Amino acid sequence: MLMNMNQILSLANQHNFAVPAFNISNYAMLNGVLEVSEKKQAPLIIAIHPDELSHIGTDMMISIIQKAHHATVPVCIHLDHGSSFSQVMAAIQSGFTSVMIDGSTLSFEDNVTLSRKVVEAAHAVNVSVEGELGTIGSADGEAENGANTIVYTSPDDAVKFVKRTGVDALAVAIGTSHGLYPKDMQPKLELELLKKIKTCISIPLVLHGGSGNTDSEINNSVKLGVNKINISSDIKAAYYTKMREVLADRSLREPNSIEPPCVAAMSEVVAHKITLFQADSKALLYR
Repeated sequence: MLMNMNQILSLANQHNFAVPAFNISNYAMLNGVLEVSEKKQAPLIIAIHPDELSHIGTDMMISIIQKAHHATVPVCIHLDHGSSFSQVMAAIQSGFTSVMIDGSTLSFEDNVTLSRKVVEAAHAVNVSVEGELGTIGSADGEAENGANTIVYTSPDDAVKFVKRTGVDALAVAIGTSHGLYPKDMQPKLELELLKKIKTCISIPLVLHGGSGNTDSEINNSVKLGVNKINISSDIKAAYYTKMREVLADRSLREPNSIEPPCVAAMSEVVAHKITLFQADSKALLYR
């Protein structure tokens, strides 16, 4: 069932669980996350970053849309970290049902102006919009761009931002970073800040940089009101670590020999995240 993000997250907000947003960058990953989501009957957000979209090509969107329509669970196709109005509009034209406009590095007023402009255009064609307030850090050079310094989301600013922009969901900065954390770096989520933000605004909250945090912190963030959690590095690390092992056998050359073990390794992580986010069997709520 193809839906927009607002349709999916409104029930997650109401029933206090988080929907995983898995970043995919090839067709095998798409099939893997969709298969696990259907097995666990969990709603799914397929997240595609502009860099990933440039890799897979917009032509693949036709297949993703068809798979979403035929899925037995709610599926949203979401542009992750769109950086400009034109980039977001191109995504909408190619079939995304949800977009993120990331104006977090702009001034507050410029972020409001850009986000409101995107909301006005997207809502006119039933596409939902995620905004971001505050900045997400960067743990390694292989992830999406992050800030050198984390600027935590102000609850007061969050209230003003949501009211003035009309975004459907808000990505908040509470101490996470994009990428995989080095061994000597231990992230710590500011859960008290999250609690304050949730008491101030009623729309779904989003956690970016969800890879590498402890399960207990993630579980607590869901209990405190996070309704969408982005997972990219964790599933890609599992996928490509297994691929390096498989390719140690230099006689292999066929994708049907190489890819399935990689998808299986990734799928274990996908299944764990779905359970951790308390999204198991929640697809039943949408019927």
